[in-house]
Amino acid sequence: MRSNRPVKPKAGWVVPEPLDALTLSHFLLTGAVLFALGLVGFISRRNMIIMFLCTEMMFQGIVVTLVGFSRFHMNATGQTFVIFVLTIAAAEAALALGLVVLLFRRKRTLDASAWAELKG
Repeated sequence: MRSNRPVKPKAGWVVPEPLDALTLSHFLLTGAVLFALGLVGFISRRNMIIMFLCTEMMFQGIVVTLVGFSRFHMNATGQTFVIFVLTIAAAEAALALGLVVLLFRRKRTLDASAWAELKG
């Protein structure tokens, strides 16, 4: 049966301190700025490679926010979820690169407006 006593860290281990509200706000602001810049870049650019890079920037904004909340609440749930988000981002990058190569071979352009109309 588990007791409610705090566990002593082993010799040489450093126990991380929880974040205070000011430091958490810095993490949240950084994550929001990354996400907003990625969103603006995704909406305003027409080059497909830039659009995929902006999607990756939005993912990184979410990752920074998850790590900040995880450290603020002193649990590893957010950091565990970050592993899954980064895995999805890596898979998305691989698929996007394959798609961009395929589309470039067909029309010799990476402009998204050239692919706006789907023809059967």
